[in-house]
Amino acid sequence: MPGPKVFVTRRIHPDALDAISAETEMEVWPDDNPPLPSTLKEKLVDAAGVLTNIMDSIDADVLDRAPQLRVVSQMAAGTDNIDIAEATRRGIPVGHTPGVLSQSTADHTFALLMATARRVAEGDRWVREGGWRLAFHPMHWLGADVSGATIGIVGMGKIGLEVAKRARGFDMKVLYCSRSSKSDLEARYEMHHADLPQLLAESDFVTLHVPLTPDTHHLIGEAELSAMKQSAILINMARGPVVDPAALYVALKDGRIAGAGLDVTVPEPISPDDPLLTLDKLVITPHVGSASHGARRAMCMLAARNLLAGVKGEELVACFNPEVYGPEVGGRA
Repeated sequence: MPGPKVFVTRRIHPDALDAISAETEMEVWPDDNPPLPSTLKEKLVDAAGVLTNIMDSIDADVLDRAPQLRVVSQMAAGTDNIDIAEATRRGIPVGHTPGVLSQSTADHTFALLMATARRVAEGDRWVREGGWRLAFHPMHWLGADVSGATIGIVGMGKIGLEVAKRARGFDMKVLYCSRSSKSDLEARYEMHHADLPQLLAESDFVTLHVPLTPDTHHLIGEAELSAMKQSAILINMARGPVVDPAALYVALKDGRIAGAGLDVTVPEPISPDDPLLTLDKLVITPHVGSASHGARRAMCMLAARNLLAGVKGEELVACFNPEVYGPEVGGRA
């Protein structure tokens, strides 16, 4: 007898696909581009589970077309592409993949921070374009010092904590902004809690690691960028809309801040004629913060485990909306 039908919206690690196919009737979307919303609705008509990523919108309209759906398993820590309230109302648990991507995302945070501070991408372009004609000049290509600088971490979740750990290796002073202070971590990692205005005013580097919510949409706009040091560098590893792109362009173009490193944009992919891409002060990567071999395999395997648990009616390994199970299950995974 065939297992429950599930739809996987993109090809993922073969180990995860093997695990899913062993227990279900699995269909995998074969294209690199995501399925169109109309196609997604069609695939979910008789599906018991779906494994999604951040490019797949799961809203009330989609859920209306999926009467047999028992689980949405997201291969990401964030779930801003999913209507969590609507899924919860319908009793559908939403899985996600926190923790397993924290270290690789923190590594990439520092890759962007270092590349922006020391003008790595700008220098690489200059050399490839034939600009390197003078062997050495003591006052050319100066960048920002990282060692001993102050880093302000906005969002002290698992990724933010991993960034703080790495900052200690550079003898950086660590400020952090979070909904609540983390007194147990402050002494251990020599961190200092600050509100956002203080953090922006005192930090040499500001890194963003918050979920996208109505409260964090354009969290960093014209006023916040103007509050930063003129020598400061902004790193966005959260979601594109956390930063107002128009305000960022003006701040970089006018020299209000020294530089920015982005792994996320709005929209994604960013348009090739976006004015941000004309600026040398910007280093940008295509949303690859968790794109290490180990992290992506771990994400795929956790998403597969969540999917299989959900179609069996079991509690998910990592559930974003545990309230779906009732009051006896508290707190977010």
